[in-house]
Amino acid sequence: MSHFVLLNCRLFTGGADLTGSSNKLELSAEVGDEERTNFASGGWKEVLGGLRETELSGGGQWEAGDPGRVDDARWSELGGLGPWTACPDRADLGALAWFTSAMSGGYKLGDQVGAVAPWEGQAKGSWPLVRGQIAHPPGTARTATGTGSGIQLGAVPAGKHLYAAAHVLSIAGTGSPSITLGIESDVDNTFASPTDVVTFGAAGVLSGQIARAPGPVTDTWFRPKWTITGTGPSFLFVVALGIA
Repeated sequence: MSHFVLLNCRLFTGGADLTGSSNKLELSAEVGDEERTNFASGGWKEVLGGLRETELSGGGQWEAGDPGRVDDARWSELGGLGPWTACPDRADLGALAWFTSAMSGGYKLGDQVGAVAPWEGQAKGSWPLVRGQIAHPPGTARTATGTGSGIQLGAVPAGKHLYAAAHVLSIAGTGSPSITLGIESDVDNTFASPTDVVTFGAAGVLSGQIARAPGPVTDTWFRPKWTITGTGPSFLFVVALGIA
């Protein structure tokens, strides 16, 4: 990815796609510097990397009246932990995605008379910040049990984890439609002998989940799968995968 102008950022929190009500997205990562200077340091200050910290923030135009809109989503998630997924440029299959489990610690709305009603929100990471890929795009509706396309992430070494974030953004149908998402792996893109790596809980409402599976995992290809129940069901969801 070369230089580009921020025009197509995507932001997902919990079960909400905040892209259409956002015009600002910031993500920061910081490593604390812990001093270890001593008399053998030759007169130079020495530091070691300490605790790591992640913060996400967004803002835009305020909307309310639906669980997928910013006011409903940010208020219900305030003070709680949940997945945040940010894409600097689009959310197509294989697109770059940054995600983590974060505590929603701030929400602000309102401004001066005559202005388009704004919102601002912040969250602080409670898990590692993961640099990964979109494994299922948000605009592809699924109406029956199936699997998605595979992406090649590489093997998961010992001491690291496969991370997966899922956001269920839209649900239609009758008979209490439900979707259970999971992640499976295999040695190549044929997925001739897939292995279950991550299984999320069943979702019957707009919601988000994040999970991780420890390495080592020698398989290098991963894909989402889903089990759908209900009458005339249809789901929109986004899945992001990465190794950290």
